[in-house]
Amino acid sequence: MSTNSQSGDPCALATGDPPWLSIVGIGEDGLAGLGAAAHRAIAAAEVVFGAERHLALLETGLPARAARPGQRREPWARPFDVAFGRVLALRGTPVCVLASGDPMWFGVGATLAERLQPGEYLVLPVVSSVALAAARLGWPLQDVRVLRPVAPDRSSGLARLRLHLADGVRLIVLSADRETPGLLAALLHSDGYGPSRMTVFERLGGVAERRIDGTADTWSDPEMDPLNLVAVHCRAADLVSGPADRAMRPAARARRCALPDDAFMHDGQLTKRDLRALTLSRLAPRPGELLWDVGAGCGSICIEWMRADDGCRAIAIEPEARRRDMIRQNAVALGVPDLETVAGRAPDALAGLPVPDAVFIGGGLTADGVAERCWEALRPAGRLVANAVTLQSEAELVALRERIGGELTRVQVADAAPLGRFDAWRPAMPVTLLVAEKPA
Repeated sequence: MSTNSQSGDPCALATGDPPWLSIVGIGEDGLAGLGAAAHRAIAAAEVVFGAERHLALLETGLPARAARPGQRREPWARPFDVAFGRVLALRGTPVCVLASGDPMWFGVGATLAERLQPGEYLVLPVVSSVALAAARLGWPLQDVRVLRPVAPDRSSGLARLRLHLADGVRLIVLSADRETPGLLAALLHSDGYGPSRMTVFERLGGVAERRIDGTADTWSDPEMDPLNLVAVHCRAADLVSGPADRAMRPAARARRCALPDDAFMHDGQLTKRDLRALTLSRLAPRPGELLWDVGAGCGSICIEWMRADDGCRAIAIEPEARRRDMIRQNAVALGVPDLETVAGRAPDALAGLPVPDAVFIGGGLTADGVAERCWEALRPAGRLVANAVTLQSEAELVALRERIGGELTRVQVADAAPLGRFDAWRPAMPVTLLVAEKPA
């Protein structure tokens, strides 16, 4: 049982009254799997909200005499904002909300808790489907990555899994519907993880529980119940040997290091790998922070920013439609389909955007007002990083440092390349970086 009451009695409000809302987790075994406190909460409610399948479990298991006289049972409305509004409109009335398993684990419990005061509610969870799946497989839960239900656009939602694919990793994916396992198998196959072991569990914990085993490469996409989850033990396929192939091998994509340049679709407007690593170290992404990538090109900086942590967010501002399309394709291919793109040129395109925690200016530095608008928009203690290649843009950085402060760094990278029978250094163009932190 969990509660956010601060008193010794988990059911007491500050006034001594019990919470008006009970959020009860229920599994496929229905009322038989609930404790006495959950039975009392359901029976005492004037209104019970829940999915139709949850309410059906009450009809088959709760004696009529146990329920409050005149109790109403309301199917959970869509969209969810409407459903939450109906619950909150009954504040002070004994209400019970039924949820799957643990209501605080990708469930309605957390969302309701955000809208309520401490002590207004009581959460009564049961064993989640994730815990049941791990138990069936013998997987230690602390070693398993659980991925939330995919978005309505399943292909885009599943693309987020690419962030977590690595040889030997164990994933549990909460399916959106009966088609999710097949789409997941196709993604694993296309990304070089065809040998991965897949186990689909349907209606875990109930009399209709079913298990289907296979690999992504051989998945036959059988007809299955929409209430399912997928456990994946990732195995990377052996790809064709060669330097480029090894660089692109999915298992070799370190999440928190700069990706190979050829991991991105680009037209030459790309912050190269070594400089990208240096730039990202200066931007210092932190969980939940928002980046503006101004003049984003192919999106390499903002994509790697989002890959650094699940909570990192980014907006790519890019005037050219062809490049915006490349940004979107790169974002999906590299596991961050939620990257937002904005069409237009800075500074005009920056109007109305949410306040950034960090700004990277990779293009348009010489345009009037770009650096000033970015600095003005940045939150206190936020970071601005700007890169310059041309003499003119470097002069802008020098002048900008005079106005806002910061540190200038000049970098030049050279790669060994053949020169006749020998090798010689081939230097790239030098790049100047300005890094500045806005006063708190």
